[in-house]
Amino acid sequence: MQDWLVMTASDLGREIGAGRIDPVDLAECYLSAIDAHPHRDRIYARVTHDRARAEAMAARERAKLGLRRSLLDGVPVSWKDLFDTAGIATEAGSALLKDRVPESDAAVVRNATALGAVCLGKTHMSELAFSGLGLNPVTQTPPCVNDEAAVPGGSSSGAAASVAFGLAACGIGSDTGGSVRIPAAWNDLVGLKTTSGRLSLEGVVPLCLKFDTVGPLARSVEDAAQMLALLEGGTPADLRGASLRGRRFADLQTVARDDLRDTPGSAHDEALRRLAAAGAEIVPLKVPELPDAVALSGVLYTTEAYGLWREVIEANPGAMFPEILERFRAGRTVAGPDYVAAWAKLEAARAAWDAATAGFDAVLAPTAVTMPPNLERLTSDHDYYVTENLLALRNTRIGNLMGLAALTLPTGTPGCGLMLLGHPDSEEALLRLGAAAEKALT
Repeated sequence: MQDWLVMTASDLGREIGAGRIDPVDLAECYLSAIDAHPHRDRIYARVTHDRARAEAMAARERAKLGLRRSLLDGVPVSWKDLFDTAGIATEAGSALLKDRVPESDAAVVRNATALGAVCLGKTHMSELAFSGLGLNPVTQTPPCVNDEAAVPGGSSSGAAASVAFGLAACGIGSDTGGSVRIPAAWNDLVGLKTTSGRLSLEGVVPLCLKFDTVGPLARSVEDAAQMLALLEGGTPADLRGASLRGRRFADLQTVARDDLRDTPGSAHDEALRRLAAAGAEIVPLKVPELPDAVALSGVLYTTEAYGLWREVIEANPGAMFPEILERFRAGRTVAGPDYVAAWAKLEAARAAWDAATAGFDAVLAPTAVTMPPNLERLTSDHDYYVTENLLALRNTRIGNLMGLAALTLPTGTPGCGLMLLGHPDSEEALLRLGAAAEKALT
């Protein structure tokens, strides 16, 4: 049974379908692993034993009757603690929402549950999802699978840790500026950022509604494709026959390679070499409008985030981690005309990006230009915290600002991811590219 804890979600689903794994036994295997794990309380905010067992029992009956609802029917998953779950506290990593218990599931939770996903529990996260580091002194900071002294990446920190440490077959997170892709990269997972608006945000605690997205952190591209289908109640992408031969990629030079540190830089160069060896054409690309667009994020993100949370925050600011409080409050001095002007500039930059990338299947970049930062130093060195947080999210934020679908893949170098930036609403095509790239990289 210990092998079940490292299998892909899709392989577990196939074994359930073949009658070789009982969903109840699988759920109990995961629940036992969670309860016995030394980092349980750093990864899971709450473990939903009763719900998991009830959902696994229902999956067992469907399997016996030949009525399975999806490939992942009966497979255990974790949920970031900003997805509403009926009767179960959802606090978004913040004391401001302590003991907040929603009455119903978020739409994506309902969809996934209807197709057979088994809910193991809620995972820790950066406070109100406003950090790419995963450091949270208010609740818990999950561990990084590659470095015990480092943070795991955020804000879907516990989601990544739950999968990387074998405590969930797949984790569901959110991505506003990189919150799926950074923890996925730093923990050697596949992470999918969906196009804004593709998946429902109903019942998801917001940060910036214009940029918030939902996506899976998984052990394989196939798992990400299957989980996307569950989250929206749709049909998974067909990955059969995926190939890099004849595919044309842009290697983004603008912004993406600035301040690129040695290990991620070497991993990226090796990843490009492997893709080229598998038949891909890779062309350097510069987008002159991109630096100014990235600079707009300071206005766009903080203004919307503070606008959404101002009343709650200012009613009890002392309950917040000071670094996160400072980030939110950066939005309170932005004038309305400046915010409107920033959006107009961003729309112009998006048009320029679309024109520059139209001839490519996807754009490639290092997922993160840094390795996971040291946890202890982040708690004692303000300047280090600010610098590392901004650098962590710098490349991933390109995908959010440009309104793209994006995917990160493990490169084979621990803690280093390769990011594929696709066109908006192109998740199926992007996942096919990802499946082919995954083979080349492994």
